[in-house]
Amino acid sequence: MLQIAICDDNIDELSNMVQLINLYRSAKNLSCEYAVFPNGFELVAALEKGKRFDVYCLDIIMPGFMGIDVAKEIRTFDKTAPILFFTSSPEFALASYAVKAINYVLKPISKEKFFFTFDEMLEQIEAKKEEDAVIVKSSEGLQKIRIANLVFAEVIGRNVLYHLRSGKVIECTEAFSSACANLLKYGCIIKPHRSYLVNMQYVDTIENHQITLQTLSSVPIAQGKAREIKQHYLNYQMEGE
Repeated sequence: MLQIAICDDNIDELSNMVQLINLYRSAKNLSCEYAVFPNGFELVAALEKGKRFDVYCLDIIMPGFMGIDVAKEIRTFDKTAPILFFTSSPEFALASYAVKAINYVLKPISKEKFFFTFDEMLEQIEAKKEEDAVIVKSSEGLQKIRIANLVFAEVIGRNVLYHLRSGKVIECTEAFSSACANLLKYGCIIKPHRSYLVNMQYVDTIENHQITLQTLSSVPIAQGKAREIKQHYLNYQMEGE
């Protein structure tokens, strides 16, 4: 289920985007849901409460909180989700690269233009799924876990639990060393404790003894390892700039 955020201060433009998404959903048989936001403040507030989206559709020229600034805030929560700018002004195209937007579309947005943009975007999402994912064997059978959807993993007894951003937990009977070998090859994954792996994309705060995640879960940090973990996280953030 694709989760889409639409942010535009113009009610007519919001309505048009909703209509286009509904047309696209029907034509492509796409499983998706969307939420609309009349300004960037409300969208960022939703993110601060733990809400996450797979795609962000943003206007740029909005009073008080420009779309580029909204995108910068989004990137503090999610470094990989596609951001699409739909705007009446061409002057911010260069700035859109700084927030890793995948497209910059000038209004008015026609059905043809919208369909083409979403087709390209979904192709990129599918390609990304194939690149950054692990296959695990649970009681429900083989399952693919996208790295972008994994918040943290922990070992309890002989089971490894994969906690996803949707709230789902996938439980597998496997050696934790195997999970570490599969996940630590991704630069966003760290091991703060012998029993935990964390996706730095979802880190909220790092203290001396624990990491608090954006999902409000907390993960312990092994004694004497806090400085190393903080440096890893700092390096990760700098790489994303």
